[in-house]
Amino acid sequence: MSVVSTLEFRPATPADAAAIKAVVREAYAKWVPVIGREPLPMRVDYDKALREHRFELAIENGRIVGLIETMAHEDHIWIENVAVAPAAQGRGIGRKLLDSAERAALQAGFRELRLLTNGAFEANVSLYERHGYAVDREEPFMNGTTVYMSKSLP
Repeated sequence: MSVVSTLEFRPATPADAAAIKAVVREAYAKWVPVIGREPLPMRVDYDKALREHRFELAIENGRIVGLIETMAHEDHIWIENVAVAPAAQGRGIGRKLLDSAERAALQAGFRELRLLTNGAFEANVSLYERHGYAVDREEPFMNGTTVYMSKSLP
């Protein structure tokens, strides 16, 4: 008998801060040896971020397994963070979270999404490119490269 997993999406609430921080730390831990430090999302005050930004959560069997954090700017939506728990990676949850941000952007009247990622996070750059994001520019940052990407919506 197989266990059926239920994947649901909902906005975050302030009560989700500790669970969000735990998922982010899990998701980014694999990058620490790659870049020699904790990636910046691991150091965020998520109580504060939840007051200032929009978070959409992916919930599976009652647990947060992924999130996308966004901010509305004057002419675009900024994707501050996408994180999926390691045990839930490779199943399209990140793609579904990106789709959710695109729908929210269109509903709010925005036609562009922007983000940045570390150039050493090749799997992330590849995910974004497969999802229609283009590299706009690259800049040196802390002995590495920051990759700025964007996607125009129809």
